[in-house]
Amino acid sequence: MDIRVVELFAGVGGFRVGLEAASPRFHTIWANQWEPGQAGQWAFKCYEKNFQAASHCVNEDIAAVIQDVPPHDLLVGGFPCQDYSVAHTGAQGIEGQKGVLWWSIHDIIRARHPKFVLLENVDRLLKSPAKQRGRDFGIILRCLQDEGYTAEWRVINAADYGNAQRRRRTFLFAARGGSRFWSRLRRLNIEKNGGHWLREKGFFAPAFPVDPKAAAPAPAHTVDLGGYEDLVDMTKRFSFPFCNAGLMANGIIYSQELTPAYIPPQPLSALVEREGVDQRFFIPQEALEKWQYMKGAKKIERRSKATGFAYTFSEGPIAFPDPLDKPARTMLTSEGSGNRSTHIISDPLTGQLRKLTPLECERINGFPDNWTDTGMPERQRYFIMGNALVVPLIEQMGRRLLAVL
Repeated sequence: MDIRVVELFAGVGGFRVGLEAASPRFHTIWANQWEPGQAGQWAFKCYEKNFQAASHCVNEDIAAVIQDVPPHDLLVGGFPCQDYSVAHTGAQGIEGQKGVLWWSIHDIIRARHPKFVLLENVDRLLKSPAKQRGRDFGIILRCLQDEGYTAEWRVINAADYGNAQRRRRTFLFAARGGSRFWSRLRRLNIEKNGGHWLREKGFFAPAFPVDPKAAAPAPAHTVDLGGYEDLVDMTKRFSFPFCNAGLMANGIIYSQELTPAYIPPQPLSALVEREGVDQRFFIPQEALEKWQYMKGAKKIERRSKATGFAYTFSEGPIAFPDPLDKPARTMLTSEGSGNRSTHIISDPLTGQLRKLTPLECERINGFPDNWTDTGMPERQRYFIMGNALVVPLIEQMGRRLLAVL
């Protein structure tokens, strides 16, 4: 049976590439990609060119096209970490802040109730906002519970499971009634068996195993969402020490810190181009001193212009050049610019220092070669890869989803 997929905030199709690599059963029937304020809409054009007539991608603000989202089985998407708090409207309804993309996801879930939801976000989502740690993620879980879902999450560092980038992201999987996964979680005694579920039986553990020889896990944290009247009450009072793994069923949240069963990562040396690298990627001799300063440790005395307060700005060193026998650091949207976070490697052929090429950035994220070579400006190719998923992780999750249907 085909699995109908809707891909939100699609970028250049990382979820779709991974799912279709996992199985031909995954069929993306509708997608949305829209970059506010960007005339070129480069990610959308890349998506369109790569998937062509089967793209089904809509280039409009998601809030304006929610009613166009068709019935589907699996909703996927990566969305920004924002303020998910809510407030009462004048009529005592509940309303989230306009422009916060979670509420568009929420509206689609309420309208279509897909059997499964798979979302990606930065790891700090579990701790935001700083003054009320865990509130935002708690609101997301409460929204899912109110719509009849069970959920499981895991913070995954791609390099811990054999990939060529140290990229930590929160993945959230939710299931609605009718699936074996939902039924099993609903029957689970969470306080007694939640840890066993997360370490062995859950959605993530078979694909991203936990180290059985690690020290005994720290005590788990639990909270009953029934203790909060509604989302407004949670906005005001909810706080919770979310760990890197957890689950939610029957209104109970269970969270525990897990240690990954480390799989040696692919080194940068396996992915870099060996010949034909254009001279524009190389660092001129006269620029080396500037790069050495940017990458080096610093302690700089500064004074606030507003208050006159004196303080010391300090930062540690970054490897210069980046070692080829290790995975990449987390790629940022500034990759390719003259930035402290930009990767600089020793070219395997010449020994000269240079930046990564756009093709190498695609490989680090697991995309096919030249996936973003669709006519967009080169700086956009870097920007898009800085925002992208690590595709092999999604491929593994796709295979795992087939097993829990």
